[in-house]
Amino acid sequence: MPRDTPGPSSGSPPYVRASTRLPEITVKAVILGVLLSAILGAANAYLGLFAGMTVSASIPAAVISMAVLRLFRQYNILENNIVQTAASAGESLAAGVIFTIPALLLLGVWQRFNYWETTLIAALGGLLGVMFTIPLRRALIVERPLQYPEGVATAEVLKVGDQGGAGIRHLASASVIGALFKLCQGGFAIFAGSIAGARYVGGTIVAMAADLSPALVGVGYIIGLNISTLVLLGGLINFAVAIPIVAAQHGVDPTIPAFDAAMDLWSAETRYLGVGAMVIGGLWALVQLRSSLVSGVRSSLAAYRALRAGGQAAIERTERDTPMTWVMALVVVSLLPLFAIVYLLTGSVALAAFLAFLMLVAGFLFSAVAGYMAGLVGSSNNPISGVTIATILSTSLLLLLLLGAKDPAGPASAIFIGVVVACAAAIAGDNLQDLKAGHLLGATPIKQQIMQCVGVVTAALVIAPVLNLLLDAYGIGPATVEHPHSLAAPQATLMQSVAAGVFGGGLPWGIVIAGMFIAVFIIILDLYLERRESSFRTPVLAVAVGIYLPLELSTTIFFGGLIAWLGQRALTRAGASAKTKAQRGREGLLFAAGLITGEALLGILLAIPIVLTKDASPWAIHGVSASMAAWLGSAAFAGVLLWLYRLAASRRPV
Repeated sequence: MPRDTPGPSSGSPPYVRASTRLPEITVKAVILGVLLSAILGAANAYLGLFAGMTVSASIPAAVISMAVLRLFRQYNILENNIVQTAASAGESLAAGVIFTIPALLLLGVWQRFNYWETTLIAALGGLLGVMFTIPLRRALIVERPLQYPEGVATAEVLKVGDQGGAGIRHLASASVIGALFKLCQGGFAIFAGSIAGARYVGGTIVAMAADLSPALVGVGYIIGLNISTLVLLGGLINFAVAIPIVAAQHGVDPTIPAFDAAMDLWSAETRYLGVGAMVIGGLWALVQLRSSLVSGVRSSLAAYRALRAGGQAAIERTERDTPMTWVMALVVVSLLPLFAIVYLLTGSVALAAFLAFLMLVAGFLFSAVAGYMAGLVGSSNNPISGVTIATILSTSLLLLLLLGAKDPAGPASAIFIGVVVACAAAIAGDNLQDLKAGHLLGATPIKQQIMQCVGVVTAALVIAPVLNLLLDAYGIGPATVEHPHSLAAPQATLMQSVAAGVFGGGLPWGIVIAGMFIAVFIIILDLYLERRESSFRTPVLAVAVGIYLPLELSTTIFFGGLIAWLGQRALTRAGASAKTKAQRGREGLLFAAGLITGEALLGILLAIPIVLTKDASPWAIHGVSASMAAWLGSAAFAGVLLWLYRLAASRRPV
């Protein structure tokens, strides 16, 4: 995998050497991890239902952990890492749950979030995600090292907090910028969240957009120009090609604002290009990873045998995973509660057994896909909803053949499988980010995996009461007389429409198939570039992510990757030494991590006044027009880009 951004690689020695032993799972770390898992999981449950997206909690949890643990006489960097590992698991599980389970209410299967069913299926899905990351850790981090931008950023944040020194200045200043930006956008509403433009041209629509998010710039800087270019390419395939074609076929209504019309087409039709591309891209990723996955399982089993034969000294501390025999036992045992839950829904022993087995298989396959995508574009931009839609789509087709179109259990069964897969995939992507951070820091993998389980169980225990509280306070789904401003739950609504659409008709199958063909073309192109030994490659999932995401996200990610490349190019032209280029790259990485940290922290903190005031912008300053907010936000955003470039291209000696 090409790397454009200087920074820590998997080949670098860990921050804490394997021979060094530091306390990791301590009483204070467990208590703090449990509290943060519950709090951040609850906050992200609301944000996901309200806005359709969640905030990655790894870096905010790391920052909070550093602040709290400094109050104690003894603490260390690996203890900090353990806390953020548990906390981020809670946030990830919340994403998997709120993207899927509310669809059961929308289908009319549930009237409320049943506590034990919700808790059990969320916990099982999340724990399976943890189990699946154990062989995936070796496959994707050790044997096939991917970037994992937020894992790298988390490791750098923890290192800077441990070391202090000059690096803290770049991290702190960028964190303040990211936080202020988010406050001005989500709190005061004086900065626009994005800028967009569209026009009706020749009977069709032409649209462009960019999100004014410093955090997305930080993600783009970390993943580099190659991957960020592919993400933008995917967005352009959708917005510059697919939407104009579909708009021309349907005809346009000039009375509707052009950009609104483009987004309606994206939501209802062309987004499914990304679903089709993800299906093929996911299958191709599994084909590419097959040898790594097998060798990962084998090496895990070999490590377990060596550990039993030779004791703790037989394997390095930094390579000790949860034994594969335990993993396999837990996976097999999970079949029983999965079977029981589905049996209560369907009343069929044979169907419940089949679906329970299908959940395990789909959960592992899509956990691998989600983990791979997180390695490319990060957890915050990992389209778990797209992976889940692909799961529900394929599962619904299979159930349609088994049950027929008129069986009322069909859509609900597909959603239940989607819940398990979504929770497993969300946990897999986020946990691999944490394990990447641990790999760079020199953490003990089995201890991180234990705390991931702790974080999952904690979040699962509190998620149902939180969802029922939000249901009673705001309502979920379409607005009603009782709840005129209900939480839209956009992902869950999409899941419900996919499951119901397969059984009742109405899905844009032509667009899904077109997305599959696009993915095949991208794969062929990547194989050609590999044969030519090109430094630029086209991993298909990066393009599929760009097709699925709104264009404004893809555009801003590209800005970050472009700045990383321009900074190094300017230093090369100036004849800077390799040491200087590496130092500037690390400073840029810290600044990028700070942008992500500040925006993520404020995003979570803003959830509190949003819940209390029931207002998306609780402290909105009146009198600021939309055009003024766009100009102010654009000017400030340009300043952030310029600051990052000047830092990355600075020629001052090291």
